[in-house]
Amino acid sequence: MNDGSPIGVLLMAYGSPESVADLPGYLADIRGNRPTTGAVLEEISGNYAAIGGRSPLAEQTRRQAEAVGSVLDEDGKGLFRIYVGMRHWSPWIEETVGKMLDDGVTRAISMVLAPHYSRMSVGQYQRKIADGLEMYRGCIDFAHVDSYHDAPGLICALAKRVRDGVSRWPEEARDPVHVIFSAHSLPARILGEDDPYDSQVRQTASLVAARAGIPRDRWSWSYQSAGRSDEPWLGPALPDHLAELAERGVRDVVSVPVGFVCDHVEVLYDIDVAARRVAAELDMRLERPPALNDDPVFIRQLADVIRSRAAERKWV
Repeated sequence: MNDGSPIGVLLMAYGSPESVADLPGYLADIRGNRPTTGAVLEEISGNYAAIGGRSPLAEQTRRQAEAVGSVLDEDGKGLFRIYVGMRHWSPWIEETVGKMLDDGVTRAISMVLAPHYSRMSVGQYQRKIADGLEMYRGCIDFAHVDSYHDAPGLICALAKRVRDGVSRWPEEARDPVHVIFSAHSLPARILGEDDPYDSQVRQTASLVAARAGIPRDRWSWSYQSAGRSDEPWLGPALPDHLAELAERGVRDVVSVPVGFVCDHVEVLYDIDVAARRVAAELDMRLERPPALNDDPVFIRQLADVIRSRAAERKWV
């Protein structure tokens, strides 16, 4: 029921270290304290150095949170109270849940700043919330947003990116331009576990292409940024897919990572540096339009999803 008390909004992202010096601790958290080899640490340190020494993810997440808060408070009632929590760095999700308890929050919406649900991704964030409530021995009634992969504002904002990317070619040269949509790869075993991730990311790509007016033969799908483990990961991997397209005679490519909503290392390095290097070796031109970041259409869509989730619980 709507009792007039503030509704907490916990916006969550993966987290990123403040500097290259923080990478060992960051990687230890991601790997569950399993050791990171010197070779892997050196490689990842080089990736961060190539994008200026740090990821802008934390800063972009704070800007997104502030923007969402401003939209939610347009009526001036102050009903929603915004919090930010990170899965693998500070501010940790568990500690943010503790702060929410200290602030007297008793009901809250949780949203991961990633549009697609998987038990291996969004599900892990939701478990962190449960861990925080157990750690601080408190109770908050959380209404989770599992996904928003087909939300109209998300599709509209991404379609604009597609059009912006294609417009980097002269008008008479745009017809052959090919659009590659991508998202973060996950272990391929999720396909046998009734996990919705693969179908959701592909649906987003299809909706964005349709909204942008890209014919089916001018766009394709790939995965990127697979983890370092021996098990198979979802593919095709972006570098391999670029080679496949080159063999088909494609020379102009727009990369639109629909699985990421802001600039960070998987975009700034994996696409702008590594994939672009592969494209150059294949005599291809690869362009990537800006990430969503705090795009007003995208931000308003996030706020609308949060309001809708609160309305479902009859909190507003």
